[in-house]
Amino acid sequence: MPLTPEQITQAATELADRRNSGKPGVRLPESCRPLELEDAWQVQLALTRSLGQAVGGWKASPPSPGKLVVAPIYQPAISRAAVCSVAFPANRELDSVKVEPELAFVLAKDLPARERPYTEAEIAAALGSVHAALEICASRYADPTGLPFPEMLADGLVNNGLWLGPELAAPEAAAFELHWQAGDEPRQITQARHPNGDPRAPLYWLANFLRERGLGLKAGQAVITGSYAGVLTVPAGQPLKFDYAGLARFELEFRRG
Repeated sequence: MPLTPEQITQAATELADRRNSGKPGVRLPESCRPLELEDAWQVQLALTRSLGQAVGGWKASPPSPGKLVVAPIYQPAISRAAVCSVAFPANRELDSVKVEPELAFVLAKDLPARERPYTEAEIAAALGSVHAALEICASRYADPTGLPFPEMLADGLVNNGLWLGPELAAPEAAAFELHWQAGDEPRQITQARHPNGDPRAPLYWLANFLRERGLGLKAGQAVITGSYAGVLTVPAGQPLKFDYAGLARFELEFRRG
Protein backbone atom coordinates (compact mmCIF):
# COMPACT_ATOMS: atom_id res chain seq x y z
CA MET A 1 0.00 0.00 0.00
CA PRO A 2 1.18 3.57 -0.66
CA LEU A 3 2.41 5.56 2.29
CA THR A 4 -0.09 7.88 3.91
CA PRO A 5 0.66 11.63 4.14
CA GLU A 6 1.44 11.12 7.83
CA GLN A 7 3.93 8.34 7.06
CA ILE A 8 5.58 10.45 4.35
CA THR A 9 5.97 13.30 6.84
CA GLN A 10 7.42 10.92 9.44
CA ALA A 11 10.05 9.63 7.00
CA ALA A 12 10.95 13.12 5.80
CA THR A 13 11.27 14.45 9.35
CA GLU A 14 13.65 11.65 10.28
CA LEU A 15 15.83 12.20 7.21
CA ALA A 16 15.82 15.97 7.77
CA ASP A 17 17.01 15.48 11.36
CA ARG A 18 19.89 13.33 10.09
CA ARG A 19 20.88 15.93 7.50
CA ASN A 20 20.82 18.72 10.05
CA SER A 21 22.85 16.78 12.61
CA GLY A 22 25.23 15.14 10.16
CA LYS A 23 24.63 11.84 11.94
CA PRO A 24 23.44 8.85 9.87
CA GLY A 25 21.15 6.23 11.33
CA VAL A 26 19.61 2.84 10.73
CA ARG A 27 16.90 2.14 8.17
CA LEU A 28 13.71 4.11 8.50
CA PRO A 29 11.02 2.50 10.66
CA GLU A 30 8.96 -0.06 8.78
CA SER A 31 5.88 2.07 9.39
CA CYS A 32 7.22 4.84 7.11
CA ARG A 33 9.68 2.98 4.91
CA PRO A 34 9.00 3.70 1.20
CA LEU A 35 8.53 0.59 -0.91
CA GLU A 36 7.57 2.24 -4.20
CA LEU A 37 9.31 4.88 -6.30
CA GLU A 38 6.38 7.29 -6.07
CA ASP A 39 6.40 7.05 -2.27
CA ALA A 40 10.12 7.80 -2.26
CA TRP A 41 9.59 10.81 -4.52
CA GLN A 42 6.88 12.11 -2.17
CA VAL A 43 9.28 11.71 0.77
CA GLN A 44 11.84 13.79 -1.15
CA LEU A 45 9.29 16.55 -1.68
CA ALA A 46 8.32 16.48 2.00
CA LEU A 47 12.00 16.53 2.98
CA THR A 48 12.51 19.71 0.97
CA ARG A 49 9.57 21.32 2.75
CA SER A 50 10.86 20.17 6.13
CA LEU A 51 14.38 21.50 5.58
CA GLY A 52 13.09 24.84 4.33
CA GLN A 53 16.14 25.21 2.10
CA ALA A 54 16.19 26.48 -1.47
CA VAL A 55 16.88 23.91 -4.17
CA GLY A 56 20.09 25.05 -5.84
CA GLY A 57 20.37 22.15 -8.25
CA TRP A 58 19.40 18.63 -9.20
CA LYS A 59 21.02 15.30 -9.93
CA ALA A 60 19.34 13.23 -12.61
CA SER A 61 19.64 10.31 -14.96
CA PRO A 62 17.08 8.85 -17.37
CA PRO A 63 14.93 6.21 -15.61
CA SER A 64 15.47 2.49 -15.99
CA PRO A 65 13.32 -0.44 -14.81
CA GLY A 66 12.82 -0.14 -11.06
CA LYS A 67 14.85 3.06 -10.78
CA LEU A 68 14.09 6.77 -10.77
CA VAL A 69 17.28 8.81 -10.55
CA VAL A 70 16.37 12.32 -9.48
CA ALA A 71 17.18 14.30 -6.33
CA PRO A 72 17.37 17.93 -5.27
CA ILE A 73 20.66 19.52 -4.23
CA TYR A 74 20.13 22.12 -1.54
CA GLN A 75 21.67 25.57 -1.95
CA PRO A 76 23.51 25.62 1.41
CA ALA A 77 25.41 22.47 0.33
CA ILE A 78 26.70 23.99 -2.94
CA SER A 79 30.14 25.59 -2.94
CA ARG A 80 32.55 27.24 -5.34
CA ALA A 81 35.17 27.96 -2.66
CA ALA A 82 38.73 26.67 -2.89
CA VAL A 83 38.27 25.32 0.64
CA CYS A 84 34.97 23.46 0.70
CA SER A 85 33.32 22.77 4.06
CA VAL A 86 29.61 23.24 3.32
CA ALA A 87 28.72 19.54 3.61
CA PHE A 88 30.78 18.65 6.67
CA PRO A 89 29.58 19.51 10.21
CA ALA A 90 32.26 20.77 12.58
CA ASN A 91 31.30 18.16 15.19
CA ARG A 92 32.08 15.19 12.91
CA GLU A 93 35.47 13.69 12.10
CA LEU A 94 36.45 14.01 8.46
CA ASP A 95 39.25 11.83 7.14
CA SER A 96 38.10 11.31 3.58
CA VAL A 97 35.36 12.39 1.18
CA LYS A 98 33.58 10.44 -1.53
CA VAL A 99 33.12 12.43 -4.73
CA GLU A 100 31.89 11.83 -8.27
CA PRO A 101 33.50 13.79 -11.14
CA GLU A 102 30.69 15.29 -13.19
CA LEU A 103 29.61 18.15 -15.40
CA ALA A 104 27.16 20.71 -14.04
CA PHE A 105 24.76 22.44 -16.41
CA VAL A 106 23.80 25.85 -15.00
CA LEU A 107 20.52 27.35 -16.19
CA ALA A 108 20.39 30.93 -17.44
CA LYS A 109 16.61 30.92 -17.89
CA ASP A 110 13.66 29.38 -16.06
CA LEU A 111 11.96 26.30 -17.47
CA PRO A 112 8.67 26.47 -15.56
CA ALA A 113 5.87 23.94 -15.45
CA ARG A 114 3.57 23.96 -18.48
CA GLU A 115 1.32 21.56 -20.36
CA ARG A 116 3.40 21.30 -23.53
CA PRO A 117 6.63 19.27 -23.33
CA TYR A 118 9.92 21.10 -23.72
CA THR A 119 11.94 20.31 -26.82
CA GLU A 120 15.66 19.62 -26.56
CA ALA A 121 16.29 22.87 -28.43
CA GLU A 122 14.29 24.86 -25.86
CA ILE A 123 16.16 23.27 -22.98
CA ALA A 124 19.54 23.82 -24.61
CA ALA A 125 18.63 27.47 -25.21
CA ALA A 126 17.97 27.91 -21.47
CA LEU A 127 21.50 26.84 -20.55
CA GLY A 128 23.96 29.45 -19.38
CA SER A 129 27.20 27.58 -18.74
CA VAL A 130 28.68 24.14 -18.16
CA HIS A 131 31.17 23.54 -15.36
CA ALA A 132 33.46 20.84 -14.09
CA ALA A 133 31.96 19.67 -10.80
CA LEU A 134 32.31 17.18 -7.98
CA GLU A 135 29.23 15.66 -6.40
CA ILE A 136 29.85 15.16 -2.68
CA CYS A 137 28.43 11.81 -1.61
CA ALA A 138 27.23 10.61 1.79
CA SER A 139 24.21 8.70 3.01
CA ARG A 140 21.85 9.38 5.88
CA TYR A 141 21.90 5.62 6.46
CA ALA A 142 24.79 4.26 8.50
CA ASP A 143 24.97 1.22 6.22
CA PRO A 144 23.30 1.85 2.86
CA THR A 145 24.79 -1.27 1.28
CA GLY A 146 22.07 -3.36 -0.32
CA LEU A 147 19.16 -1.13 0.65
CA PRO A 148 16.15 -1.25 -1.70
CA PHE A 149 16.28 1.53 -4.26
CA PRO A 150 13.19 3.42 -2.99
CA GLU A 151 14.86 3.90 0.39
CA MET A 152 17.94 5.33 -1.32
CA LEU A 153 15.79 7.56 -3.50
CA ALA A 154 13.95 8.96 -0.49
CA ASP A 155 17.31 10.00 0.95
CA GLY A 156 18.42 11.79 -2.21
CA LEU A 157 20.61 9.04 -3.68
CA VAL A 158 23.60 9.76 -1.42
CA ASN A 159 23.86 13.38 -2.52
CA ASN A 160 25.46 15.44 0.22
CA GLY A 161 26.45 18.53 -1.74
CA LEU A 162 28.08 19.86 -4.87
CA TRP A 163 31.33 21.62 -5.60
CA LEU A 164 31.16 23.80 -8.72
CA GLY A 165 34.40 24.30 -10.58
CA PRO A 166 35.49 26.26 -13.63
CA GLU A 167 33.57 26.54 -16.85
CA LEU A 168 34.36 23.76 -19.30
CA ALA A 169 36.09 24.41 -22.61
CA ALA A 170 34.12 21.62 -24.36
CA PRO A 171 30.67 21.51 -22.74
CA GLU A 172 29.50 18.38 -24.55
CA ALA A 173 32.48 16.15 -23.77
CA ALA A 174 31.31 12.54 -23.43
CA ALA A 175 34.73 11.10 -22.57
CA PHE A 176 38.15 12.35 -21.53
CA GLU A 177 41.23 11.34 -19.54
CA LEU A 178 40.79 12.40 -15.92
CA HIS A 179 43.89 13.19 -13.87
CA TRP A 180 43.72 13.84 -10.14
CA GLN A 181 46.23 14.08 -7.32
CA ALA A 182 46.10 14.45 -3.54
CA GLY A 183 48.99 16.37 -1.99
CA ASP A 184 52.31 14.79 -2.96
CA GLU A 185 50.77 11.39 -3.67
CA PRO A 186 51.19 9.86 -7.15
CA ARG A 187 48.87 11.22 -9.80
CA GLN A 188 45.86 9.05 -10.61
CA ILE A 189 44.69 8.67 -14.22
CA THR A 190 41.24 7.40 -15.18
CA GLN A 191 39.53 7.01 -18.53
CA ALA A 192 36.42 9.05 -17.81
CA ARG A 193 33.20 8.44 -19.72
CA HIS A 194 29.64 9.64 -19.25
CA PRO A 195 27.27 6.74 -18.42
CA ASN A 196 24.63 7.92 -20.91
CA GLY A 197 26.99 8.86 -23.72
CA ASP A 198 25.35 12.27 -24.10
CA PRO A 199 25.82 14.26 -20.87
CA ARG A 200 22.84 16.47 -21.75
CA ALA A 201 20.36 13.60 -22.12
CA PRO A 202 19.50 13.46 -18.38
CA LEU A 203 18.94 17.23 -18.37
CA TYR A 204 16.44 16.92 -21.22
CA TRP A 205 14.63 14.19 -19.30
CA LEU A 206 14.67 16.11 -15.99
CA ALA A 207 13.15 19.28 -17.43
CA ASN A 208 10.09 17.37 -18.60
CA PHE A 209 9.90 15.13 -15.52
CA LEU A 210 9.62 18.23 -13.33
CA ARG A 211 7.27 19.94 -15.79
CA GLU A 212 4.85 17.01 -15.65
CA ARG A 213 4.71 17.30 -11.86
CA GLY A 214 3.98 21.00 -11.70
CA LEU A 215 7.56 21.90 -10.87
CA GLY A 216 10.32 23.29 -13.05
CA LEU A 217 13.93 24.33 -13.33
CA LYS A 218 15.02 27.82 -12.32
CA ALA A 219 17.74 30.12 -13.57
CA GLY A 220 20.90 29.60 -11.54
CA GLN A 221 20.20 25.98 -10.68
CA ALA A 222 22.94 23.48 -11.51
CA VAL A 223 22.06 20.05 -12.91
CA ILE A 224 24.51 17.14 -12.69
CA THR A 225 23.84 14.18 -14.93
CA GLY A 226 26.07 11.27 -13.95
CA SER A 227 29.60 10.45 -12.84
CA TYR A 228 32.34 10.10 -15.42
CA ALA A 229 34.44 7.91 -13.15
CA GLY A 230 32.27 6.28 -10.50
CA VAL A 231 33.00 7.22 -6.90
CA LEU A 232 36.45 8.48 -5.90
CA THR A 233 37.57 8.51 -2.27
CA VAL A 234 39.82 11.51 -1.68
CA PRO A 235 41.53 12.63 1.54
CA ALA A 236 40.24 15.57 3.52
CA GLY A 237 42.59 18.29 4.68
CA GLN A 238 44.91 17.98 1.70
CA PRO A 239 45.14 20.00 -1.52
CA LEU A 240 43.51 18.18 -4.42
CA LYS A 241 44.27 18.78 -8.09
CA PHE A 242 41.95 17.74 -10.91
CA ASP A 243 42.48 17.96 -14.65
CA TYR A 244 39.66 17.12 -17.05
CA ALA A 245 42.14 16.42 -19.89
CA GLY A 246 42.84 20.12 -20.30
CA LEU A 247 39.14 20.96 -20.66
CA ALA A 248 39.14 22.27 -17.09
CA ARG A 249 41.73 22.31 -14.31
CA PHE A 250 41.04 23.10 -10.68
CA GLU A 251 42.34 22.76 -7.13
CA LEU A 252 40.39 22.50 -3.91
CA GLU A 253 40.49 21.14 -0.39
CA PHE A 254 37.76 19.56 1.72
CA ARG A 255 37.59 20.47 5.42
CA ARG A 256 34.93 20.16 8.06
CA GLY A 257 33.08 23.36 8.90
